[in-house]
Amino acid sequence: MNLQQRALFAAMSGYAIDGFDIIMLSFLLPEIMQTMHLTSVQAGALMTWTLIGGAIGGILFGTIGDYIGRVRTLNIAILMFSLFTFLCAFSVGFSDLLTWRILAGIGLGCEFGLGMTLVSEYYPATMRGRITSWVGMSWQFGVLAASLFTPLLLPFVGWRGMFVIGGTPAVMAWVIRHSLPESEAFQKSQRVQTMQFPLWELFRGWSMCKKSLSILCLSTIQNFGYYGLMIWLPSYLVVHFHLPLHLSGIWTAVSVCGMMAGVFIFGRISDKFGLKKSFLIYQCFAGISVGVYALMTTASALLFAGFIAGFFVNGMMGGYGALIASLYPTAIRSTAQNALWSIGRAIGGLGPALFGLILAHTSYTSALFVLSSIYIIDFLVTFFLVPTIDFKNTKEIIA
Repeated sequence: MNLQQRALFAAMSGYAIDGFDIIMLSFLLPEIMQTMHLTSVQAGALMTWTLIGGAIGGILFGTIGDYIGRVRTLNIAILMFSLFTFLCAFSVGFSDLLTWRILAGIGLGCEFGLGMTLVSEYYPATMRGRITSWVGMSWQFGVLAASLFTPLLLPFVGWRGMFVIGGTPAVMAWVIRHSLPESEAFQKSQRVQTMQFPLWELFRGWSMCKKSLSILCLSTIQNFGYYGLMIWLPSYLVVHFHLPLHLSGIWTAVSVCGMMAGVFIFGRISDKFGLKKSFLIYQCFAGISVGVYALMTTASALLFAGFIAGFFVNGMMGGYGALIASLYPTAIRSTAQNALWSIGRAIGGLGPALFGLILAHTSYTSALFVLSSIYIIDFLVTFFLVPTIDFKNTKEIIA
């Protein structure tokens, strides 16, 4: 592999591990609840605090990435994730399991942002949409693997064994990255570095502040919709449609395949027609498709509707990497990618908790309708606040 391909593979492998870990946990929650006698609130906290840990890690490692380099920071973070995921397997109670999940989340929190930053600097701007879409799709590769293999392996190895399995691929990702050099754009930014603390630069002046707040809002809604749908999907299929666990895994996998197709197509059309138009189209159909999904009354209809909903709900994933890379200079790009996405991910991580709260007082259908309505906000923010970006005339901004 050449350096560009190695950078792409390094970014994809890390984000795939991220996707595998989060969805694996959603399948493990029922058994963890039974073994440790946890309440639904405690079980939801394991997921929410993992995402909050991700926000902390995103800000921390994203800022470090602008100082010591993207590759070196990714190596440190992935080793941290691997260590604390292994420790989850040896938890004896809720408090220590929660602690290990938070710390593992911190290590995992920079995989999206640093990976997107790395590939956006290794590839030309004219390829930015499709390349970042591949990184976005890698999350779904991890999700698909978790959806298919966790129900199969769980009866044999238990939830503790799954944490051991979940942490193992991180070692391979570290090996892949270990010999990868920093991008020329980053090395050049180090030579002309004049920026102050990168995190402050994201909100310095109205123009930059408007960009950052709009990205933060979009990231929050993206993650709120995704986690609100995916974390409760296995339970929805089991409780509402009475599917056995292994079939709920297949139904979930079909939704994930729709997400992969959506990300792939988004990357192509965004390079051709522009990011803003692509986002607006997907946001409109995301709200509609989730609403239609809520009206399905048979498992077979749900299978088809799940593919379509997945296509639009998560099809925008890769676009955020291209959008942020185009709006921010190299000197603060890692901080922008990680901090804004990770904070949005943490706030959006309240989606499962809110979904559960709605379920406690009403139905799955009502909860899904609430979920579909948030894309109205998504559409308005994109239409009024996100600038139009022309990849063909985009030049690398160092500082």
